[in-house]
Amino acid sequence: MTGRVEGLPEGDGRFDAGLAVRREVMGDDFVDRALTRDLGTDSEAIQRHITETVWGSVWTRDGLSRRDRSLLNLGMLTALRADSELRGHVRGALRNGLSREEITEAIIHTSGYCGAPAALAAMRVVQEVLTEDLGPKTD
Repeated sequence: MTGRVEGLPEGDGRFDAGLAVRREVMGDDFVDRALTRDLGTDSEAIQRHITETVWGSVWTRDGLSRRDRSLLNLGMLTALRADSELRGHVRGALRNGLSREEITEAIIHTSGYCGAPAALAAMRVVQEVLTEDLGPKTD
């Protein structure tokens, strides 16, 4: 599924802009699952809101590259212990040009500010995604 998502209403263009960025960063499969899982439910409105405001108004701003936004997200999601969101954003960080080493260093860096439990939980998620997407570390 690409482009418009059937069942989600048209708006002022932020949804379409956000949907395009969201797909580029997170991948079609991730976005399709997020949007179609909530169609016809009370949760559909939050998916539209996130696509319009986070992806269509924040991620489309000048001032920070997508790479920088991904790096920030890794730290914030670690601090929040938002493991399920972190998984998708590790893949987004890879798409946005962060290396395996940079992602690992970002999580290590969070340990000094967010605490070891949050960093360890995040690293478990990061390790799963890196191994799934890039294979085992070879050096």
